[in-house]
Amino acid sequence: MKQLLSYILPITKTIESKHSGTLEITWHNGKKHLNSQNANYSYGSLQRILKYGLEKINLSKVNTTLILGMGGGSVIETLRQDFNYNKPITAVEIDPVIIDIADTEFGISENENLKIHCIDALEFVQNSTQTFDLIIVDLYIDLSVPSQFISEAFWDNIIKLKSSKGDVIFNASVKDAKNQALKPLIEYLKTKTYKVEVFEKVNNTNTLIILKHL
Repeated sequence: MKQLLSYILPITKTIESKHSGTLEITWHNGKKHLNSQNANYSYGSLQRILKYGLEKINLSKVNTTLILGMGGGSVIETLRQDFNYNKPITAVEIDPVIIDIADTEFGISENENLKIHCIDALEFVQNSTQTFDLIIVDLYIDLSVPSQFISEAFWDNIIKLKSSKGDVIFNASVKDAKNQALKPLIEYLKTKTYKVEVFEKVNNTNTLIILKHL
């Protein structure tokens, strides 16, 4: 019934999280979304943005995927349903409330091909020894990427976790002002002998950075 009514008027319920603030689960035009106060977290514009990035990747050569910032799991749904990607995924999400929402509201839960870690992404990349063929970095608090995830130290760890022929998708910015902070990082990544592709105004909003092996 909610799904049908949402074509007439959005239906929203709120959930409080100490990590993410007020979260909204909204039915709109027949589809359920997870939003923060000002941004879509999952199953809306974010899903379209990351799908755009995934279209730039040769997933047939990707045997292991790491997602930093799982949210409600929309990128997992995209990989599974739109790209028929059924290989192992490791997902990292700091917020246990969001992990519960992913399970109860969107059916995203651990199984033999999905391992979910409730941990700070910064800590995960510092301590993990596994390498991945694809790393998706989607680390936001509302509209902003915290500064620690734009640091050279963080990206040195990302590069350490990337397999020798692996690729990285970084959902890097919503606001144009943030692009200035990205410029030094982009130049730094170019020194690491990777092909660095920058796509601005994806879905008319976000900047995506894609690192590919040469």
